Amino acid sequence: MSEIAFWQKCVRQGQRAAGLLMRPMTLGVRAIALDETDRVFLVRHAYIPGFHLPGGGVESGETAVTSLLRELREEGGLETMEPPRLFGFYHNPRHSRRDHVALYLARVRQDRPRKPDWEIVESGFFSLDALPKGATPSTRARIDEYLRKAEPTTLW
Repeated sequence: MSEIAFWQKCVRQGQRAAGLLMRPMTLGVRAIALDETDRVFLVRHAYIPGFHLPGGGVESGETAVTSLLRELREEGGLETMEPPRLFGFYHNPRHSRRDHVALYLARVRQDRPRKPDWEIVESGFFSLDALPKGATPSTRARIDEYLRKAEPTTLW
């Protein structure tokens, strides 16, 4: 196991342990964040493989939308051009039996590109028909639901 893979596993296990202790049910938010040319913003984290839709955990005292706006700013320097619209609500049993994800559609503009750091090693806008090779199956499935105007599934 490489040093990076070991570190990723440790961070992931720490997140799960903290989530179980502090929140019996976890709620995350993510966004299909589209720019003015309909490109989607994706991020690649240092601690988990693949490209993902931007987002994160809803903190105590935050609304889902407040959390989403914070995560978009933090992960990509993104500002919304209109209020985000709820697209789907999912159960994410691969992360934990207790985990749920609210997915929003958001029209965004990037005020300042994010420089790679210890948390996010790569991010950017991608054409909806040319997603990066490392886009996760869940990321691809959510974008496909959006493009087909299909009813969202219930599992992330």
